Amino acid sequence: MARYTGADCKRCRREKQKLFLKGAKCESAKCPIEIRPYPPGEHGRGRTKDSEYLLQKREKQKAARIYGVLEKQFRGYYNEANRLQGKTGDNLLRILETRLDNVVYRAGFAKSRDHARQLVKHGHITLNGRKTDIPSARVSVNDIVEVREPSRNLTPFQVAVAEAGDKTVPAWLEAIPSKLRVLVHSLPERQVIDTQVQEQLIVELYSK
Repeated sequence: MARYTGADCKRCRREKQKLFLKGAKCESAKCPIEIRPYPPGEHGRGRTKDSEYLLQKREKQKAARIYGVLEKQFRGYYNEANRLQGKTGDNLLRILETRLDNVVYRAGFAKSRDHARQLVKHGHITLNGRKTDIPSARVSVNDIVEVREPSRNLTPFQVAVAEAGDKTVPAWLEAIPSKLRVLVHSLPERQVIDTQVQEQLIVELYSK
């Protein structure tokens, strides 16, 4: 399966903001964007006049990088969102938020979405009682996401239990750290999704 293998911190610098791709490092003084708050490369400090297309493209890249999705899959999500009732931008973010790896991250069971993706792919997570190793699997209302019994003594999950409460869990989810369980009470509305992207720019890009 294709995946990005480059430096995550360069992605944050390219977007000129923290995308929180490296977990605790993003919160520390060692975060590269704190030291070099300009895009990477020889001309990173140079002034560039952003065209309308470039702004739209950068917004799409930002969203894809935050959720760890490559272009082909992201375009598929957009096409699905466009077919659904309601605002296409809101639908797109809802689709991205309901990915299983994102739910594991949002619940505080992983330090980053990359970490959550790894936990899912290694078979540590169940969805409604069945082991699921597909990070892009989607949750629905009343679904139960849980850490498998044999995996609960692993360090990442013990840390998650110890640090329960340090991270705010979105209102549409209910995390039960003592049982390493997440309950999906509803699908997220745009106002409760704190991802800093202008989804309308993405819609404009793909609508051309």
